[in-house]
Amino acid sequence: MITAIRVPAAVLTVSLLLAGCQSGGGAAQTRAAVAADGAEGTPAPASSPAATPDAPEELPGLGPRTRAGIPSNARQVVVVTGKDRNSSDSAVVLYERTDSGWKAGRQWPAHNALKGWTDHHMSGDLRSPIGVYALTDAGGRLPDPGTRLPYDHSHGFTALGTGFEGESLAGAFDYVVAINYNRKPGTSPRDWTRPLGGRRGGGIWFHVDHGGPTHGCVTLEEADMKALLRALDPDRHPVVVMGDATSLAR
Repeated sequence: MITAIRVPAAVLTVSLLLAGCQSGGGAAQTRAAVAADGAEGTPAPASSPAATPDAPEELPGLGPRTRAGIPSNARQVVVVTGKDRNSSDSAVVLYERTDSGWKAGRQWPAHNALKGWTDHHMSGDLRSPIGVYALTDAGGRLPDPGTRLPYDHSHGFTALGTGFEGESLAGAFDYVVAINYNRKPGTSPRDWTRPLGGRRGGGIWFHVDHGGPTHGCVTLEEADMKALLRALDPDRHPVVVMGDATSLAR
C-alpha cells in the first residue's frame, strides 16, 4: 500500500493510477466461494486423525465470529494479527489445513496501516480493513518468483516517493498479492474496478515492506513475500484473515 508520498503531483498521479495500491480499505466484500456439498448417496469419508497440539482443529486466536467468516473450502488461511487496534505492527502466519488439523508455518513480521485497524474503512482513514478476504491474484514489477496464482508482471507496479517515516518506497511493489477487498477477483491487482465505490477505498495488497506503516496494505520482507507467493495454491482456496488480536478473537 502506498504510504505518504513526497513527489510532484503529476508523477504521483501517474504512479497511483498505474500501481493500484492507493488509499485504504474497508469492510469484507469478497470471499472465496464455498465448496458445494457432496452428492446424495456419496459414502462418508473415513474419520480423520484427531487434531494435535501442533495441528489444532481450530485456528489459534480466532473467535467464533471470525471463524464463521472463513469459507468451508479454504485449506490455506493467512492470519494477520495486529499488535493492537491502533498499531501499525503485526505478525503473519500461513496455516495449512491437514487431515489432523491446521498446521502453522513460520511467523513473519509485518506492517499494516498507520492508524491500525477498522471494521468499516473509508478511503483515506489510514486504517487496514478487518475481515476475511480471498487471495486470487498476484503480480509485481519483478518476474514471477514461482507462484501458482495468476501473475501480472508489469512495470506498472512502480512505487515512488517516501513513506510516513521518510523511508523510500522503491521496490515496494516488486511482488504483490491482491487482497480481495472492494475489487474484482480474477483480474490483475492493478484493475481499478471498485464494486463498493471509490469512497470505500481499494488497492489493498500484500506487498514488500518498506520499513514503515502503510495506508491500508500489509507488508512483508521481500524474502517472506516470495515465500508467500510460492506457497499460495488456488486449488486450496486461500484466504486472509486480518485484524487486531482483540477483534480477531471475537
